[in-house]
Amino acid sequence: MERERTGAANRAAATVPPPHAADPETLLGALATSIDAGLDTADARRRRRRSGLNVLVTRPPRAWYRILLDQFASLMVGLLGVAALLALFLGQLLESASVVAVILLNAAIGYVTELRAVRSMEALRSLSVTRVNVRRHGRLTSIPARGLVPGDIVVLDAGDVVSADLRLLETSKLQINESVLTGESMPVNKQVDAVPASAALPERLSMAYSGTAVTRGSAVALVIATGMDTELGRIADLVSSAAPAATPLEARIDQLSRQFMWIALALAAAVGIAGAFAATDPYVMIEAAIALAVATVPEGLPMVATLALARGMWRMARRNALIERLSAVETLGSTTVILTDKTGTLTQNRMTVTDLVLATGTHMEAGSKGVHAADGSLPDQQDQRLLNEAALVAALCSNAELSGGDLVGEPMEVALLALALGISPDLEQRCLAYPELAEIAFDPERKMMATLHRAPEGDVWFAVKGAPGAVIRSCERLAGSSGLLDAAMSDSWLRRAEALAAQGLRVLALAAKRTPVQQDTPYSGLTLLALVGLSDPPRDDVADAIRACRQAGIRVVMVTGDHAGTAMHIAAATGLAEEQGAVVVEGDELGTATQLDAFLDAPVFARVTPAQKLALIEAFQRRGEVVAMLGDGVNDAPALRKADIGIAMGRRGSQVARQASDMVLSDDRFGSIVQAVFQGRVIFGNIRRFIIYLMSCNLSELLAVGLAALVGAPLPLLPLQILYLNLVTDVFPAFALGAGEGEPAIMRRPPRPPSEPLLARRHWLQIAAGALVIAAATLSAFALCLTVLRMPPAQAVTVSFLTLALAQVWHVFNVRARGSSLVSNEITRDPFVWGAVVLCGVLIALPVYTPVLGTILGLALPGPAGIGIALAFSFVPLLVGQIERSFAGPQRPGPQPGAAVASG
Repeated sequence: MERERTGAANRAAATVPPPHAADPETLLGALATSIDAGLDTADARRRRRRSGLNVLVTRPPRAWYRILLDQFASLMVGLLGVAALLALFLGQLLESASVVAVILLNAAIGYVTELRAVRSMEALRSLSVTRVNVRRHGRLTSIPARGLVPGDIVVLDAGDVVSADLRLLETSKLQINESVLTGESMPVNKQVDAVPASAALPERLSMAYSGTAVTRGSAVALVIATGMDTELGRIADLVSSAAPAATPLEARIDQLSRQFMWIALALAAAVGIAGAFAATDPYVMIEAAIALAVATVPEGLPMVATLALARGMWRMARRNALIERLSAVETLGSTTVILTDKTGTLTQNRMTVTDLVLATGTHMEAGSKGVHAADGSLPDQQDQRLLNEAALVAALCSNAELSGGDLVGEPMEVALLALALGISPDLEQRCLAYPELAEIAFDPERKMMATLHRAPEGDVWFAVKGAPGAVIRSCERLAGSSGLLDAAMSDSWLRRAEALAAQGLRVLALAAKRTPVQQDTPYSGLTLLALVGLSDPPRDDVADAIRACRQAGIRVVMVTGDHAGTAMHIAAATGLAEEQGAVVVEGDELGTATQLDAFLDAPVFARVTPAQKLALIEAFQRRGEVVAMLGDGVNDAPALRKADIGIAMGRRGSQVARQASDMVLSDDRFGSIVQAVFQGRVIFGNIRRFIIYLMSCNLSELLAVGLAALVGAPLPLLPLQILYLNLVTDVFPAFALGAGEGEPAIMRRPPRPPSEPLLARRHWLQIAAGALVIAAATLSAFALCLTVLRMPPAQAVTVSFLTLALAQVWHVFNVRARGSSLVSNEITRDPFVWGAVVLCGVLIALPVYTPVLGTILGLALPGPAGIGIALAFSFVPLLVGQIERSFAGPQRPGPQPGAAVASG
């Protein structure tokens, strides 16, 4: 019923004719709203109560009972089930019941762990909130997209993702990518005029649909439908039940578990065949088979992996790095090159106009005391006239505005508007005398934007701003001069712009022209008014972050559309270019794709177009680099998708860029990337570390039982004992390893080669060696008790049980990094590890000293001698492992930027 009410409210605007065929005035009247004022807050609140939140009902969160049932849907549980049935068939009721109890206990642990992790991941993804600019009470304000209601007036700009179904009211060069709905990758040119009612969705040029992306231009539009009543909502309704695919990392862990189990089952089969040929007691062989099946199952692996991922992602989120795709965790550990923009990433994005060069040649300075010459003198009459005209262009050729006493808009345009207000106190009245006729949005290829206005005299006045090179080439004359702007004079003005850029300023040119009638060629016949220099100082933390990247073997390369001089100044100030004379490559120098390789060692690329960014990423990837790309604009979206890991700015980044990225920096700080790389390496290292630990422990159990069965000796461990150990020594130390905080030294090592598997050859050797030593120590203690001390079998088995259990607990200290300190390392400094060791010690002693539990597990008090043997032999694997870790040699430091990297 609620859904029906929501649909009815949202369809209020969808009268006959449909929105795309109706004229804007009819729709505005039907929805009782105004293009200039929009809705008031109280009206919007009432409409939201009727229509509901503007959200899609996506796949619902995994229900608790589905998470519980999933604990039983695995090959591991199947193997344990077979072992339970086999024990029941042989009349071993206690063993069978115990295996079932372990299945249930394992499911309970997995359920609690996964429920917490899944809910954490769902909450983490909800941190990313899309915002939209709407007119409320006649003011432009930013609200969460979920708060949109039918009748809202939305302002769109290039880079926005459309958040509801909209009827376009005003447009300027508007293009929208509708591939999410139509599959057509080319952007569509939009219009205000109505289209026929029978038009198919791709032909409804007067509409903008939810989920599509604004690739160019700007618009004002009316919200027609929200939530599930949008076109995107109808599609979401069809796919809401689709299950998500496992991430590559999760899939590789699952595959690793299965491979390990098949290897272990092959070993169990070999033991069985060998026992049959040796005419071993069938009961002993069956008991060995059950024990091997139980030892095969790495029960803790999936749940610990899930917990490690969830905990690591929350750490990254707390450090302002929101992971949108889990596969990015792997990529972060392998990143070798970071391509970064300049403005707002390396700089503070707090622009202030500091210098102006007027068309008369006068160099003015801007500050808290207004605009004045370098010697402090005020401008003369001609310069003041030019200043007033430049102020008018800066105010009109802009999307920034004065709202409630505050300047709102993009930082560069806000800085220009602040300058204009300082120059011309009556600026608002002057702007009202020049009503806007049209806006020609900023074109990244032309590097200019323009607005057209009706001048008081009745003619059409063009206001233009943009890159100095582009604007100056479009100018025919200088303001205040009757002569034409020839090639020599143009070159002179370009040199002035370069001189400002060399001081680290971002430089813009302002120009204007008048025509009797409106025309479509705004970028010709212009009159140059002034050059404007804006200061945007580097962030305080960037130099340290770049230095940290170098230590981690990661190159940082600036790729910007800004002037070469400005880019080089910031590169030198941040340490990105180690020498002031370092090479900077401009976009015009970049040739074909095959020629790009000659430029890849440069630290700075300036005047680069979006297409050239994409080509640079491809060139780095061809060279074998793993590329992270930072972007914020709609034109960065292709590059963000092409990069191995796309990173978008959370504050100033466009919605299109955020959707195309793998990671979002919520604070727009370059230093957050270093923290993200650190956390990514820690997460991957933790997962690899606990996999090595878990597999060493399981393989040691397999070897101990298998080798004993092969030689026809009594089994050193019984199935129930193995089950108990797996739940104690597998789960808790593995949890501690998965939750490790990491160590700073990880950022002084080279990136992990992308071709390196989750477990490389050296890791398999470490697993095999650790398991062999633990199994050998266990069998040696068992044999000593049986042959030398002549202990009863139950006591000897208890000694082997204690030896194996304690050796596995001590083995957690053997997974420290190679060459790390014996006493102080990432394992010994982790309080979770020590807590797990203490807890495991209590749980290991509990069945030995508890008669009821001891009887169930087949354990008996071994006496002081047995305890001493178990302790002594359990420390042997620890001693061997620590010697190997100490003499294996430390991990090599990170390579120099641009050098090939290899695994440490």
